[in-house]
Amino acid sequence: MTPPSDRAWARRLYSRFTTLWYLKALGTTVFMVLFFQAYFRVQQHPLREPFTMPMLAIDDWVPFTPAGFAAYVSLWVYVSLPAAFMPNLRSLIVQGLWTAALCIFCLLLFWVFPTQTPVLDIDWSQHPQLAFMKSVDATGNACPSLHVASAVYAAFWLHRIFVQIGAPTLLRWLSVLQCAVILWSTMAIRQHVFLDVVAGALVGALFAWLSLRGSSPVPVTATRVSAG
Repeated sequence: MTPPSDRAWARRLYSRFTTLWYLKALGTTVFMVLFFQAYFRVQQHPLREPFTMPMLAIDDWVPFTPAGFAAYVSLWVYVSLPAAFMPNLRSLIVQGLWTAALCIFCLLLFWVFPTQTPVLDIDWSQHPQLAFMKSVDATGNACPSLHVASAVYAAFWLHRIFVQIGAPTLLRWLSVLQCAVILWSTMAIRQHVFLDVVAGALVGALFAWLSLRGSSPVPVTATRVSAG
């Protein structure tokens, strides 16, 4: 039987999740709607012709894997978790503003310096899910990969949260693994090339560092967090 002390982290996590849950759900929904409106608008009105990103030998090491689409779309759940686990309104606003800053930074790069992945000899009609994504996702948003940047940014935030609540090491590594799988999926479904992934990871790590500088990594001991 698991000792009560070993379950305290789960109570802390649940307490965070239920705090301001209605505001978190509404805010996340509104944020994603506004983001996609801006995202598609930038794609439709770039300042110049997109530059085609070069492929490296490492791109051939990752085989084309259509099944990676499931991992790719899991990003939208993964990146929503940090906000869902914020303990109070102030931290929720701070985390949300930094997330918005990351997205705005990448969208500005896509607008000013649009890039695209190389055209590959793949019959997308054989992969309906990928074909649909290709049909709605225009060129100009390859580098840095915002998908990768968002995943890396979320991974750093989740690590800090798990440390604060005293979560087991296994949970932290599972989060890292999920992030790595998302990064792999961007190359596996040929949505990005290796250079896009590297650039996205650097951007995500930079914004994570900037946003987490003032937060304490010390585990909390209270089982109930404030909602204000």
